[in-house]
Amino acid sequence: MSYASKPHTMNASLYNARRRKNAVTKFLAVAATLFGLGWLVLILGELLWRGVGGLSPSVFTEMTPPPGAAGGLLNPIVGSLILTTLAVVIGTPIGILAGTYLAEYGRHEKISSVVRFINDILLIAPSIVIGLFVYEIMVAPMGHFSGWAGAIALAVIVIPVVVRTTEDMLTLVPDALREAAASIGLPRAYMITRIAYRAARAGILTGILLAVARISGETAPLLFTALNNQFWSVNLNGQVASLPVVIFQFALSPYAEWQKLAWTGALIITLTVLTLSIIARTLASTGKQS
Repeated sequence: MSYASKPHTMNASLYNARRRKNAVTKFLAVAATLFGLGWLVLILGELLWRGVGGLSPSVFTEMTPPPGAAGGLLNPIVGSLILTTLAVVIGTPIGILAGTYLAEYGRHEKISSVVRFINDILLIAPSIVIGLFVYEIMVAPMGHFSGWAGAIALAVIVIPVVVRTTEDMLTLVPDALREAAASIGLPRAYMITRIAYRAARAGILTGILLAVARISGETAPLLFTALNNQFWSVNLNGQVASLPVVIFQFALSPYAEWQKLAWTGALIITLTVLTLSIIARTLASTGKQS
C-alpha cells in the first residue's frame, strides 16, 4: 500500500466507526423512547379501561357514598374547583408581579439573583414540604384543617411557575418596543401594561394554565391542610373535600364501589390535565406565530 492511499483508508475506517456508533446510539434512543411510551400506553390503557366504565351522570350529581354503597364525586369535584380557583386567584397576581420585577425593573440587580434562586428551589420542592410548611403556619395555630390552608398551599405551588413563565416571556419582548415607548415619553408602568404584557400575553396565559395543571392532581399538601370532607361543604373555615384526596383514600379502601370511583376520578383529573396542556401548547404556538 502506497503512502498516498493511507489517509484515504484511515478516513474510511474512521467514517465507518462513526456510522456504527451513530447506529448504536440511534437504536438505544429509539428503544428508550419505545420503552417509555410503552409504559405510558399501558398506564393510560388501564386508566381508560377501569375509569370509563364508571363514568355516568351520577358521578357528577351525587355525593361520595358510605362504605359499600353507590354514589358519585360531586362534593370533591366542587371542592377541587374551589381550591384550585382560589389558589390561582391568590398565586397568579403575586407571580406576575414578581416576574415583572425580575424582567423589567431588577433584571441586573443582585436581589433578583436571590429571588431567582429561591424561585428555582420552590419549583423543584416536593409538594409535601409545602404542605407541612402551611400546616405549621396556618393549621396548627388555628387548631383545625381548613379550605383556606389548602388554597394557600396550592397557591405557593402556583407562584414559582407563574414567576418563571412571566419573566421568560417578558424577557423575550424586544427591547426596541421599550425604547420606542420611552422615546414618546411613555412611563415604564404604562409601557409594561400596554406593550410588554400584550406582547407576552399568550406566554403568560400558558404559564398560568401549566400551573393549574400542576396543582390539579396534588394530594400531599391537601392532606396536611384541607384534609377531606365526606359530606357536602363549601365552608372554607372547615375541612373541604378534594378529588385527589378522595382518589387516594378510595384507592386504598377494600370496597369495590370506592375503588371504582377512584379510577373514575383519576380519569377525570387526567382528562382535565390533558385538556389544559393542549390549550397551553396551542396558546404557546399562537404566541410564537404572532
